[in-house]
Amino acid sequence: MQTPEPPSNPHRAMGRGMALAASLVVLGMLWLYFSHALEARDNPNRHLAVASGAAELVLKRGSHGHYIFPGEINGRPVTFLLDTGATVVSVPAHLAGPLGLTPGAYQTSVTANGTVSTRATRIDTLAFGPFVVRNVPASLNPGMGDMQILLGMSVLRHMEFTQRGDTLILRPSGG
Repeated sequence: MQTPEPPSNPHRAMGRGMALAASLVVLGMLWLYFSHALEARDNPNRHLAVASGAAELVLKRGSHGHYIFPGEINGRPVTFLLDTGATVVSVPAHLAGPLGLTPGAYQTSVTANGTVSTRATRIDTLAFGPFVVRNVPASLNPGMGDMQILLGMSVLRHMEFTQRGDTLILRPSGG
């Protein structure tokens, strides 16, 4: 004699579906919270506001020990990483078109990751905080896959910097 299958319970199936949906919502909310918390820790300057007429920029160091902050190249928003070891501004090559940069002569650049073939370029206008620098020497680096631009000494030579703890203050140089 065969045992008949119990009838399916539509309420049980609906309850499982609702539990799954609720779990996904909770996981999504946790992901949003923690991704925001990590971004705030890594880039505390992401919402940098500078008072009108200010002559200095105050930056907080991120969790990895770097100063990362927003700015613009040729009027387009970018993220800078301050790099006193870079001779010029180093731009990921894949950003050349979107930033209106023209690749020039090939050159060899010595980086922290070794020697790389880059292309010379010039940035018409580079801006961050209260600072605007024009006709900036830069390089287009094909080895940089991320979106951050290394702000090197071709710009920083126009600045005076003071570091206290996890804070860096940039001011125009006197000369």
